[in-house]
Formats: sequence, C-alpha cells, structure tokens
Amino acid sequence: MPALRALPPEAAHGLALRAAALGLLPPARPDDPALEVRVFGRQFCNPLGLAAGFDKQGQAVDGLYKMGFGFVEVGTVTPKPQEGNPKPRVFRLEEDEAVINRYGFNSHGHAAVERRLRARRETQLRLTSAGMPLGINLGKNKSSADAVADYVAGVRTLGPLADYLVVNVSSPNTPGLRDLQGKAELRSLLTKVLAERDLLPCEHKPAVLVKIAPDLTAQDKQDIASVVCELGVDGLIVSNTTVSRPSSLRSRQRTEPGGLSGKPLRELSTQTIREMYSLTGGRVPIIGVGGVTSGHDALEKIRAGASLVQMYTALVYHGPPVVGAVKRELENLLREQGFKNIMEAVGADHRC
Repeated sequence: MPALRALPPEAAHGLALRAAALGLLPPARPDDPALEVRVFGRQFCNPLGLAAGFDKQGQAVDGLYKMGFGFVEVGTVTPKPQEGNPKPRVFRLEEDEAVINRYGFNSHGHAAVERRLRARRETQLRLTSAGMPLGINLGKNKSSADAVADYVAGVRTLGPLADYLVVNVSSPNTPGLRDLQGKAELRSLLTKVLAERDLLPCEHKPAVLVKIAPDLTAQDKQDIASVVCELGVDGLIVSNTTVSRPSSLRSRQRTEPGGLSGKPLRELSTQTIREMYSLTGGRVPIIGVGGVTSGHDALEKIRAGASLVQMYTALVYHGPPVVGAVKRELENLLREQGFKNIMEAVGADHRC
C-alpha cells in the first residue's frame, strides 16, 4: 500500500480495497494462543482488528481477514445510498503519519451491503467460529429527519449478519451527529436500538457498541458512561477521529476540515480509553482505536483498558505487513512484561 501513495488518497484507497477483494495479499501466519481474547460472547483469535472506514461497503471482507486481522468492521452503512461529501475529501499528512478525512458517510446503503454480506454468510459463520468475528458500523443519512429510525433500521436489516453492531454517533463529518452523544439523546437512541436488537430472529444476537469521539468534555464522558452502564450496552469503541489539531502537526494539509486520524491521535485516544475504563469500572469492554502503528501502541491501549484494538491509518503508511508486525511485537511485549495472555493485560495500568 505504501506504493499507492503516488496516487491521490481516495484513488489509492479504492485500489487497495480492490487488491484485498481479489485476494492478492499474502496469507498471514497462525496466531499465538496468547493473543486470543474472549469478549462480547465471542472468541477473537487476536486482538487486532480493521477499523470501520476502510471497507465501507463490505466488498473485501474475506481478503482482509487473510491479512491477519482478528476481526473486521464494515461500514459506516447508512439506510439509503448517499454520495457523501464533495471530493477531494481525504488528505494525507505524510510528515505526521496522519490522515484527515471528511468522507461524510459515503454509502451504498443497507440493501446493497446486506445483499453482499448475505452472499458470504456461510463463510462468515465459519470465520466467526474460527475466532474472526464481523462488526458492522451503522450511521444515519445526512438528510434524515429521524436519526433513531435510521439506526433502528440498521439493526433490523444488518443485525442478523453481524457479531457486533456499532452505533456511530461520533463522526465529525455529518452535521449534528455528535449531538447524539448528549445524555438524553443517547439514552433515547440506545434504548430503541437495544430493544430492536433483542427482537432479532437470530440465535446469536449481535453485541451493541457505541463509538465515541475523543473531543468530549469530562461531563460528556461521565454521561456516556452512566447511560452505557444503566442500559447494559455491550461495549464502547474509543475513539473516532478528532476535530482538534495538535500544534505538533507539520503538514501543509493540517488546516483541511474533517477528522484527523493516525499518529497524532494516539495519545488522545489512549487517554480517553483510560478515562472510560475508569468511569465504567472496567465493566464495559472497550475497543481502542487511534494511532496504532506498533505492538507497543496496541499494548498501551490494552493496558489502559481496551480488550481489543483497531487500526486503519497505519495501513496507509506501512501496508499489509504492519498487521503481522504489530502482532509479533505484541507477543514479545506480553512475555517481557510478564503477561500470559492479552486478557491478563487488559486494564493493567489501573491495577498498578
């Protein structure tokens, strides 16, 4: 994928996705049992997943698992197809190993993604039983007057195909979306989402997670933790991209509007993981995402409270080999730090 950096970012993303869909990437080696994680009622063969945003339309899932990810998250998917924001809408900040995007939930819509995932359902059942679950990230249409109905429709249509669903209320690129993180709004939304999940006619009902922003006030974080614990939400994804711009950014693209991801997000997302783990008393599993480029970065988030971690921007700069490299370094660090497995390391910093 680094060779694709000669192309404009969105064109490179499309080609990388096509290569994965065609299975052109070398298969990964088997995972060390020390990397296994059991969470959300599922076994994960390793804790490293692919974050939402790479395969928004569910077009390359099988090829992505072959890269060595322990889980893949598809989406964000909106009920109706929508184009997203005008191009150009994604920018590389090469000096900072970062990306700014303002895609705006470009999506083929529920029906198209449902057809695609249903066609490979038997394959996914085998993958899930082998420790490679599937997540589906849900969003709302930009023009929608009823956000709750959009998320409930996502649960109904895509829930039967997912091991976990993500209620994405934290993208900075859909006007008004982050307002759904407010206490009353979030409680109302999640109450209806959880009720719809419980009505699904499938034997293994998907876990429901909420993806939050890193740009929250202390009160926002307390309110989210309170609602999540009160309603019995299954997990949190911490965090989405940031609208902040650290003073350390050097790239001339740093002033582009949108969400910043990659290395400059690492510390902010890890601190948010640490806070949410504390506020929930470690009772709500967390998927940590933001600036994971190495095994050290992954373990830092795990020790802060994440049970699983995800990456995306690291693929832009380091290509598919980064997946295996992160896992190998993580194995070595676990041993060096005296942990028998990932589960022992989760939240370790809170027990020091």
